[in-house]
Order: sequence, then structure tokens, then C-alpha cells
Amino acid sequence: SRRPRSSAGARAAPGVGRCSGRLAGRAGPRVGAIREGAAGMAAATIANFQAVGEQFVQHYYQTFDSNRGGLFPLYDANSMLTFEGEQFQGAQNIVQKLASLSFQKVQHQVVKCDCQPVIGENGVMIFVTGNLIVDDNQNPLKFAQVFYLKQHAPEKFVCQNDMFRLNIG
Repeated sequence: SRRPRSSAGARAAPGVGRCSGRLAGRAGPRVGAIREGAAGMAAATIANFQAVGEQFVQHYYQTFDSNRGGLFPLYDANSMLTFEGEQFQGAQNIVQKLASLSFQKVQHQVVKCDCQPVIGENGVMIFVTGNLIVDDNQNPLKFAQVFYLKQHAPEKFVCQNDMFRLNIG
């Protein structure tokens, strides 16, 4: 299966920011119970959406920083990436774009990681802000990135949507 699994208990590399220090020792993502929606309708949600989002972000940036080709299993044929206004669809096209970026070394430092459950979809919306250190440049670039994780099976998520933008100007 090409679906990602969370890297529970994984630790960030020295100097790399994390969403919070709450990841170590956590169990992997679990499907939450059915909760009542606003109109009394049952809507499936992921009870630990924050942990799912944080674990995904940690895994994503560790993989991006060390081996961009290793991001392939996080996407599928329907995944979409908008990178600086340019759109790509499908895991192969997305990873090809990310692998073609001109820098040799990169380090993501997460400053903030906000997560929300997507009610009725069993998904997680993630908004990340941070610093990007490229090729040992001492002046980090500010970035923002949004991920939508769609659940395909218990404990299996795929990055359905990914939007990245540098905060310049």
C-alpha cells in the first residue's frame, strides 16, 4: 500500500522545530468515535486530529529535508499541489516538482502548526508556518503550507491537497 502511516514517537532532527513537544511516545492515529453534528446528524471525526496532523508534519518535513523522493507514498494519483501558484496533480508530478527544486540542502523549522478535523470526511486540515533554511543561508525564508489529509482506512492517510507559499515582501 502506498498510503502513509504516522511516525509515532519519531523525534525531530536537532534544530528542527516541531508543532509541539507532545509527539514523543504517542500512539499512532486512531479513528475517533462518531460525534453529533450541528444539526443532530452524526458526523465521523478523528478524535486525535491534532496528533495526526503533528505527526504528519514532523514526518513530512524530516523526509523532505533528507530525501524528497521519499514523499511519494504520502500522495496518490488524485493529490494536488499548488507550489507558489503553480499546480501539479498526482504523486509522480508532485514529487518530480519537489525533487527539481534548485537547492541542495534544506531545513524546515516549524513555528506553528494548527490542525482541525474535517467534519464528516474523517480528514485533517493542517496549517503550518515556519522558516526555511536553504543551502546554509543564514537568512531563513518564511513559509506557509496547508495540507488536507484524507483518511483512506483506519490509521492510513493520504495528502489530498498541499499548498505552499513563501512569505516574501
